[in-house]
Amino acid sequence: MKLDPTSLRYMSADEFRVLTAIEVGSRNHDIVPETLIAELSRLRGGGINKYISDLIKRKLIASESNSKYVGYKLIYSGYDHLALKTLSRRGSVVSVGNQIGVGKESDIFVIAGEDEQQAVLKLHRLGRQSFRNVKQKRDYFRPNQSPSWMYMSRLSAMKEFAFMKVLHEHGFPVPTPIDQNRHCVVMELIDAFPLRQIDHIAEPGRLYSELMDLIVRLAKHGLIHGDFNEFNILVRENGSPVLIDFPQMVSTSHLNAEFYFNRDVDCIRTFFKRRFAYESVLYPKFALNGDKEFDLDVKAAASGFSRKDQANLDKLMQEQELHRDDEDPSDEEIVYSDSDNESDSDDDQDKAEESGSGSDGDYIIEQDRLGNSIRRKRDV
Repeated sequence: MKLDPTSLRYMSADEFRVLTAIEVGSRNHDIVPETLIAELSRLRGGGINKYISDLIKRKLIASESNSKYVGYKLIYSGYDHLALKTLSRRGSVVSVGNQIGVGKESDIFVIAGEDEQQAVLKLHRLGRQSFRNVKQKRDYFRPNQSPSWMYMSRLSAMKEFAFMKVLHEHGFPVPTPIDQNRHCVVMELIDAFPLRQIDHIAEPGRLYSELMDLIVRLAKHGLIHGDFNEFNILVRENGSPVLIDFPQMVSTSHLNAEFYFNRDVDCIRTFFKRRFAYESVLYPKFALNGDKEFDLDVKAAASGFSRKDQANLDKLMQEQELHRDDEDPSDEEIVYSDSDNESDSDDDQDKAEESGSGSDGDYIIEQDRLGNSIRRKRDV
């Protein structure tokens, strides 16, 4: 999804009040009526109609109707503006540069803070992949209520920031966390390449051992990454790994902890065998009663991401897991690179590896109800 922060410069304080009012009203209304927007924004007179019209033209909100009234709802571009406004006021984000990553559930940009140092802005966008799967099965929502993907995206960002902060404080190789607001996380820009883009390593056994040791070290600190694979591991020029992407991290006390631990291990073993023709008989196995040095999951909860937040996010993650095995891994585009040209070539290479074909005719561009553009494999 395109991020265009240019209009932030020209939006008035009253427009932001209206946008914030729609965000607040969305907590209890799928479609926020104009009367409630006027009440929450505390704007009087007919001016509110103009502000709403301008926000629609900027594609920050959408107009919808039900059987009772015409109302408005916040979409991801509007949520982006609210988060960027807050981050800008804090000095965490003063300029937005190129997009360097596109995933099924996030967009990643290079930004600069008030110190003029480059950093990374990650925008969580849950629902881009999952809406088609979960829209028919949402037992944890009230009848006729749509899932609030923006709320889930905010929880995902809160979780990532909390765990990244705790891991960084305990010396794990992760980016330095800088700030977080709503669905956005600001972190250090790492000078490294994603493992998935690396075709040759002088000593694959050394990196393999470091990654397995990292999985074990996390477990000894009470955590399992849950998505430990070539997409979420960066490799510095000196060969040292950096771990990223923490929304699926779980505690070793989780009911399915052994499954997630073994899956992380298997992902690394499979990738190294396929990419580097390296296979080792040595790999860690999950031990529930192993020596635990710290409970970082408890510390992460104490930092602001509560058990209730985790429970709400787990419900969504469980729905995703039910459909993960049914989905073609090449159904949607995943990119993490330094340029658009590299993104295209690397994505085509991975599709050729996974599915044996990379023809553009096999894919279509579609837009979901959240305003996200998705490149999806054409149904046969």
